[in-house]
Amino acid sequence: MKIDSTLEKQFDELGDDHVSASEDTPLREDAFVLNDDDKIERIKDNVRDILLTLGLDLDDDSLKGTPNRVAKMFVKEIFGGLHPDRKPKSSTFSNKYKYGEMLVEKNITLYSTCEHHLLPIVGRAHIAYISNGTVVGLSKMNRVVDYYAKRPQVQERLNIQIVRELQKVLGTDDVACVIDAKHLCVNSRGIRDIESSTVTAEYGGKFKEEAVRREFLDYIKLETNFQ
Repeated sequence: MKIDSTLEKQFDELGDDHVSASEDTPLREDAFVLNDDDKIERIKDNVRDILLTLGLDLDDDSLKGTPNRVAKMFVKEIFGGLHPDRKPKSSTFSNKYKYGEMLVEKNITLYSTCEHHLLPIVGRAHIAYISNGTVVGLSKMNRVVDYYAKRPQVQERLNIQIVRELQKVLGTDDVACVIDAKHLCVNSRGIRDIESSTVTAEYGGKFKEEAVRREFLDYIKLETNFQ
C-alpha cells in the first residue's frame, strides 16, 4: 500500500513537471483495432460514468447529450491526430526558383491537449527550413502542426515530432520549430499562474549553428500586421 502511494505521488509529480519519456506518442499495439464509431460508444459510456460519479443529473436537458458530444470530440477532433490515416499528405515540389535562404512560417495557431491532465495547450508554432532542392506547400506546414497537436501531448515531444516529419518530407535536416504556448494545467489549476507560457525549440542541421538560429529567431520577432 505504501509502495502504491509512493508511485502515485511520483506519477503526479512527473505530470506537473511536464516530462515526456519518449519522442513517440505512447500507443498500444491494438490502438486502432476498434473503429471510430466503436470508440465513441465506449468512451460515451465512460464519460457518462464519470459525470454520474461526480453527482450530475444526466436527465437534465443541458447534460443529456454531453457524454456523446465529449466522445465524438475526443475521437474526431482533439485526439484525431492519433490515427495515422489522418496524417496530411505533404506534396513536395522542385525548388525551381533556386531560393536558397530559409523559409519561415510563423504564428501558426496551435491547439493541443496536455497528456497529464487532459487540459488545453494553446499557442503559436514557428517553423523554418532551408531547401536542398525541394519545397513544400505553405499550408502543409500548418497541417503537420495541427496533426501532431491533435493528440495527448507534451510540448517538447510536439516540437520534435513536427521537425522530424518535415525533415522526412523535405529530405533535409535543416528544419527548426519554436513553440510558445500556454498550458491550462498550469494556468487554471495547480499553481494557477495565468501569465506564464512555455517556450520550446527543436533545431536540426544548419539551425544548430548560432548565426542561422539567430536569423530564424529574428524573423519570428518581426511584427506582422496587415490590417
